[in-house]
Amino acid sequence: MITQEKQIGTQIDQNDSSNAIIDIKDLRKSFGDNHVLNGFNMKLFKGENLVVMGKSGSGKSVMIKCLVGLMKPDSGQIRVMGKDIIELDQEELDTLRADIGFLFQGSALYDSMTVRENLEFPMRRHKDKLGEISDTTPYVLEALESVGLEHTMDLMPEELSGGMKRRVALARAIILRPKIIFYDEPTSGLDPITSKEIIGLMRNIQKKYGTSSLIITHDVDCARVISERMILLVDGINYAEGTFEELIKSEDSKVQAFFKK
Repeated sequence: MITQEKQIGTQIDQNDSSNAIIDIKDLRKSFGDNHVLNGFNMKLFKGENLVVMGKSGSGKSVMIKCLVGLMKPDSGQIRVMGKDIIELDQEELDTLRADIGFLFQGSALYDSMTVRENLEFPMRRHKDKLGEISDTTPYVLEALESVGLEHTMDLMPEELSGGMKRRVALARAIILRPKIIFYDEPTSGLDPITSKEIIGLMRNIQKKYGTSSLIITHDVDCARVISERMILLVDGINYAEGTFEELIKSEDSKVQAFFKK
């Protein structure tokens, strides 16, 4: 049963789907007797930073895989930029994914490629998105300048620190100028100072490119700074929703568990 915490208000009209760039309704996914998602609902609005928090095994990764068409749900509806993900064929999915940037946990740079080649990879993968480009350098430089690392273009990943790798991965996520960016634990494994730098870059990119951001994180400090709205994923449902300030004041024990250190 969904707790009353789900009724916490925000400044966004959550009944209005017209502004929702992602709209998930009653999403369900089970693996045998393991019911991971039990009617999960979520809206991501244009230009919004939405944080989803859930303990390990709560279904965050399954939700993301269903959201981008890597996994088929048992039932429910997923609309991304007005398109029904479940009904799209592979070519249509690939076209849609060109408008989605990913910052993977651990950065996931290709070790055998230079920074430039890592950033050029999605450009080669989605040639139709930007059209014929004879010189990729301006695109690579603009993306690297957005994260303050234009001088690293010809370096190999092994020559970068952990924080620099994360920033290069962020540059790769924005090089196709996506409408949505998914962040998977963007501050995981980083020291507090570098984490603040990454969060600052995320906010700058949102302002510069007008992106909508879905942020999966266990980092309470990251959620406090970056989120405009939060969803707590518990028992396979969107158990609680609201701003950080609203949720942290909750007296619900399941909600409090997210904020205790």
